[in-house]
Amino acid sequence: MSVRHALLALLSEGPKYGLQLREEFEARTGEVWPLNVGQVYTTLQRLERDGLVESDDDADAGPQKGFRITADGAEELSGWLRTPPDLASPPRDELVIKILIAVRLPGVDVHEVIQEHRRYLVELMQEWTSLKEEEAGLDIGLALVVDAELFRLDSVVKWLDSADGRLKRAAFDPPATARATPQIRRRTGVRR
Repeated sequence: MSVRHALLALLSEGPKYGLQLREEFEARTGEVWPLNVGQVYTTLQRLERDGLVESDDDADAGPQKGFRITADGAEELSGWLRTPPDLASPPRDELVIKILIAVRLPGVDVHEVIQEHRRYLVELMQEWTSLKEEEAGLDIGLALVVDAELFRLDSVVKWLDSADGRLKRAAFDPPATARATPQIRRRTGVRR
């Protein structure tokens, strides 16, 4: 998540001060990503230093110091909105790493580890579903966040199910002699 770009987006609507930016950020993100007001002001200082925002010249303004986006800031925002995030390399996902480690760790039942994590994720999905039923209908930002989280969690559960099945099948299959992994790593930018 780019707080920097989120603040530029909010400022593209007109001048605002720091506390107002924090409140609007939280309201627009369904209040699921709390933002520290200190982080807002630190980010605003960097944006101002980089020429992407301007502030009121009034040094006595304090917390009511107003900020507005510059032409360079609007250009930066436009570029960010239209640039897809870098998803070419898989992130360092803690759950994936746990499963990869558990596969080769003596005395650890990887299938048990998988099922424990799966149960936890299903419980999380139930909590998000309850939130969706109770509150998300009133707040489009929250509804979008809840949907994204439910889809993300569902994909992780599906991956766990797939990994569990693959590991069970691998226990009965002889090891492959040819390895296609290096080509895949090179193509996707995965580092060893």
